[in-house]
Amino acid sequence: MLRGLYTAASGMIAQQRRHDTVTNNISNINTPGYKQSNAVTRSFPEMLLAMTGLENAERTEVGRWTSGVLAEESLSIHLQGDLTQTNQASDFALISNIEVDGLSFDASGKTLSEDGEVVFQPQAFFTVQDPSGEIRYTRGGKFTVTGDGFLMTGDGSNVLGANGQPIVLPQGIGLDNLVLTEDQRFVDTQGNDIGVQLLISRIENPNDLVREGNGNFRFKDGEEGDVQPIAAGERIEVRQGYVERSNVDAAQASVDLMAALRAYEANQKVIQFYDQSLQKAANEVGRV
Repeated sequence: MLRGLYTAASGMIAQQRRHDTVTNNISNINTPGYKQSNAVTRSFPEMLLAMTGLENAERTEVGRWTSGVLAEESLSIHLQGDLTQTNQASDFALISNIEVDGLSFDASGKTLSEDGEVVFQPQAFFTVQDPSGEIRYTRGGKFTVTGDGFLMTGDGSNVLGANGQPIVLPQGIGLDNLVLTEDQRFVDTQGNDIGVQLLISRIENPNDLVREGNGNFRFKDGEEGDVQPIAAGERIEVRQGYVERSNVDAAQASVDLMAALRAYEANQKVIQFYDQSLQKAANEVGRV
């Protein structure tokens, strides 16, 4: 009897995590550059049940039994979000559609190689340096310029240039007087190069990244991911005066939220049923 109790409890925990993931997506639906997360669940390994101790000393198989599910991980969906025009010179939006020779990616950004392995589409990211000096990657391009000319993100991270150093605009020159070229260089209104170029990084497998908060991603501790500066001719574009909206599907998120709630309630009812059964076994059957 307790087997079903534990199975239902694991289902409640998994649905709670799924619910938390969906609500986090909904709360960030207006966050520039936010990438949706999906909770991935899997079942525990199946077990083969058998009856033993029979008179003929033969084991009789009853069948397979799954002991429950768990929320294994949350995967980020790195699909392109829609662009919103802000007309703010400090806002930048990345458009990324990187191609890989011999591969054609589906709408979810993945495909199968000839060996049958899942391959994810490489993605482009702005490269930033957080206050502790660590390199991070983000699609949130809503930047600001400090009084001393540093280009920074909303959480205080420095935006890095192609030279790997924080971008510092020349004294007296603001982003309102600069235009971003196709190769991510800043030029003034006369077309003069001021020597500043954005560092756009290509991440071969964006699922190697770990979500850190504030729109930033990093590689797992102790791991060096496959990352390199974007090459000339890559199908990426940076638009000034735009921001990339989150790629959260509000309608699907609402459906997922309701489905998680209903599944949670169903498992809750099962636990209540077992609780009532145990109560009767302890209080009524024992009096017979």
